[in-house]
Amino acid sequence: MKNLVYIGILFIVIFGCTATKNNNAKTFKQNDKAVQNDTVRIANDELEYEVIIIDPGFNSWFYTYAKPRDYYSQQYLEARNRTWVIEWNARAYRGDRLIDMSIDYQNNIDYGYEVNYMLYNYLTYFQLTNNIKLGGFVPRI
Repeated sequence: MKNLVYIGILFIVIFGCTATKNNNAKTFKQNDKAVQNDTVRIANDELEYEVIIIDPGFNSWFYTYAKPRDYYSQQYLEARNRTWVIEWNARAYRGDRLIDMSIDYQNNIDYGYEVNYMLYNYLTYFQLTNNIKLGGFVPRI
């Protein structure tokens, strides 16, 4: 499985599109995602952040193992994401061969449930499939 990660393109981007957050953002459903060839894109014009994940195998892993939406609280997801992203970015800056880019995840920004949910699931997938611990919390499915 590690070979797939080396061959595949690994790319995660979280970025702001507007200066203010719209609190009336709609809830995502499975059919709101554009999923093509193991590319998962979570986006909506009403949201100011999006997650783009390009990684062979993640899509099928997600639909097989991920807990349903609302299984975890947003606070739970944020706590794990903060810890894991810190280690992810440290490895990216050190030049880890499995991690191509850093993740711009700031503690003082409310990314909403869906962004946190997808990031949590990707970081869980990444740790389990590569037998890597990003620190703090042990990933579980």
